[in-house]
Amino acid sequence: MAKDTFLNRKQTLNCKGKLIDISKPSVMAILNITPDSFYNKSRVSSVDDALRSVENFIKAGAKFIDLGAYSSRPGAADVNETEEIERLVPIVEAINKAFPETLISVDTFRAKAVEEAINAGAHIINDIAAGNLDDKMFETVAKLQVPYIMMHMKGTPQNMQESPSYENVTKEVFSYFSEKIKELTSLGVKDIIIDPGFGFAKTLNHNYELLRNMQMLNFFELPLLVGFSRKSMITKALNIKTEDALNGTTVLNTTALLKGANILRVHDVKEALECVELVNRCFG
Repeated sequence: MAKDTFLNRKQTLNCKGKLIDISKPSVMAILNITPDSFYNKSRVSSVDDALRSVENFIKAGAKFIDLGAYSSRPGAADVNETEEIERLVPIVEAINKAFPETLISVDTFRAKAVEEAINAGAHIINDIAAGNLDDKMFETVAKLQVPYIMMHMKGTPQNMQESPSYENVTKEVFSYFSEKIKELTSLGVKDIIIDPGFGFAKTLNHNYELLRNMQMLNFFELPLLVGFSRKSMITKALNIKTEDALNGTTVLNTTALLKGANILRVHDVKEALECVELVNRCFG
């Protein structure tokens, strides 16, 4: 992660007129407003619970808070648009009021939910489907001019793990982003972040093959976000429970940082920041 390794990469994000420096890797904390996300300690069920979690994340050093009101774990139940928005908007408003300097990301693939959340005070869009599940998403992103995280996924959360197959997963992910970036930039979108989508429509072998070759995505000179936190690519590989997957998460986060990751999306903020600090001391 030497400082001159990725000199041409975009180093800032424009969040509603405020330039956010991401030249040093940052941590995004996961906060799920869902009853069924795979890691139960990431879930909150009320505004007060959400605010307590956000306060702890901020104290631990998180730069971004990522709110999700629709569980995207494999096989998760579908949530209709109205329910998703009703879960999401009050929490966004409360966080924006209580912690006005906090950068809020909304994890949704629906354009209407994006618009409602941004109007309520959110700053960043985190779309697991990169526009594939809502044909109005890209035009909404272009209209709002907020940073857009787009992830690689095939299918939907309900069917994505039904025999995913690739001739070459790294090349297909690369091609996917190449086309999406071209489309977004043609619409005038300026702040794009790419997420390889570890655990989404990929087998265990696909995940590790993609991680081994992740440095290829530096070609785009765009910020890279990764999310390994306590996922099955750790628990299945080590035959452990989700609760025991923090050490494995740290190992994969370290690997990703060395390959160019800018943002670590995690459940455990303190440990991720320690990882960033030590890697930076070795290679920064």
